Amino acid sequence: MSETSTSATRQIARGAGLVMAAFVLSNLVGLLRQILMTAAFGTEADMEAFNAANRVSEILFNLLAGGALASAFIPTFTALLTVKDRRGAWKLASSVTNILLVILTLASALAAVFAPIIVRYILAPGFADDPAKTALTIELMRVMLPTVVIFGLSGIAMGVLNSHQSFFIPALAPLMYQLGMIFGILVLSPSMGIFGLAWGVVIGASLHMLLQIPFLTRLGGRYYVTFGLKNPAVHEVARLMGPRLLGVAVVQLNFLVNTRLASYMMEGSVTAIVLAFSLLLMPQAAIAQSIAIAALPTFSAQVALGKLDQMRATLATSLRGVLLLSVPATMGLILLREPIIVLLYQHGEFGADSTQLVSWALLWYAAGLVGHAVVEIMARSFFALHDTKTPVAVGIVAMSLNVIFSILFSRWFTQLGWMPHGGLALANSMATGLEMVGLLFLMRRRLDGLEGRRIMRALVPACLATAAMSLVLWGWLSISSDLAPLIIVGGGLVIGTGVYGLLIWVLGVSEVKVVARAIENRISK
Repeated sequence: MSETSTSATRQIARGAGLVMAAFVLSNLVGLLRQILMTAAFGTEADMEAFNAANRVSEILFNLLAGGALASAFIPTFTALLTVKDRRGAWKLASSVTNILLVILTLASALAAVFAPIIVRYILAPGFADDPAKTALTIELMRVMLPTVVIFGLSGIAMGVLNSHQSFFIPALAPLMYQLGMIFGILVLSPSMGIFGLAWGVVIGASLHMLLQIPFLTRLGGRYYVTFGLKNPAVHEVARLMGPRLLGVAVVQLNFLVNTRLASYMMEGSVTAIVLAFSLLLMPQAAIAQSIAIAALPTFSAQVALGKLDQMRATLATSLRGVLLLSVPATMGLILLREPIIVLLYQHGEFGADSTQLVSWALLWYAAGLVGHAVVEIMARSFFALHDTKTPVAVGIVAMSLNVIFSILFSRWFTQLGWMPHGGLALANSMATGLEMVGLLFLMRRRLDGLEGRRIMRALVPACLATAAMSLVLWGWLSISSDLAPLIIVGGGLVIGTGVYGLLIWVLGVSEVKVVARAIENRISK
């Protein structure tokens, strides 16, 4: 690689390291929150109502201010900064903020008004046999809807900070969200029940935004009272966001279909897929999102300067890193899933039956971890090229298949005598795998290659080392089944990490040597 490409890779590595550290910390606190939440509410009716109600806020946020906006805003904002147009960049940020505030406020208000219709006919018609659960879902939904506006504004702040190569604080913001929910569980829920958790969500969202404001003001930008309707940069964000918005809508439709289907299944199925998917997202966030968040501004800057060869090299390096981490994480999560769930959640109202529900869903979700990780990187590489249409088109096809697979696989699992919510998880993994293949194929054509040999020189050793690690973990689980869950999980993590790390070192993977030298240099200093 050229010196410039190496510099870009190091910049991404530093940013990814900071984001990963913040994500790990947030995930640890998130685990504590999940432990407290499941111990207090288990997988019973109140928790089912909460998870269904929270889905509406998540859908509105992701549609109007989540990934769709970030994928359109960051490349455009970064391009203005790259050509030294700071005034134009801050005018763009102000315009997008003002437009978003109006749209999100209106959408939240309408959702609150039509909450009974949304819950009864769209979100959870399977709750119809339990009017009390339906009414509770409606009330909880209305409590949590303000988070849509709060998270929208916080998302803009994250985009501005990331564009300035400031990654740690935005990545730490989810920690504040988790702390707000913990406050709701420990302080508010004893007197308010499940509504204490709902208000904890609102408090956490507020902390998520407030953490970033002091660092945002230090950038020295200026706020403009304008919608920028004639601003070409605002038009560019809208142009890029349009296709991406459609793609996000299809993804959220899939989540909505899964919630709807699970509401007809055995009680606890809605909560099981939510908990299992959240466990999948923990390694996915630490591995893929950390690298992708750090890579997008660098990709965008390379594209703005017309250096596509450097972007190709940087993308190949990013994919190597993701594969080296996600392949072993997949098998580790599959093999250790049940003791992990027992350790984390099997307390209080969360019993052995709940463990089986979540473990079954996690088995099939974990199979898609590599797909989720690679898609995270590939989607951002297209966004950096100011191309949101291609990943959206691929995503629409994949998520449409996901909906079809969800219906077919849940019925198939029922016929086999298996718990049907596992079919929903398998559908997600298969669709994401197909999406990954499609994006890799199209980006390879777009960049005249992806340095496939370099990527394979990481993937093959990762698979070989993971196979050996899996055999060792299987042996560990067979001899440690009578031990405490903490020992099983802790021992499995230490043994698995040690075996995998040693083998990829022996197999000559360059990233291991780079990390080792960096640690050695840090210690020597």
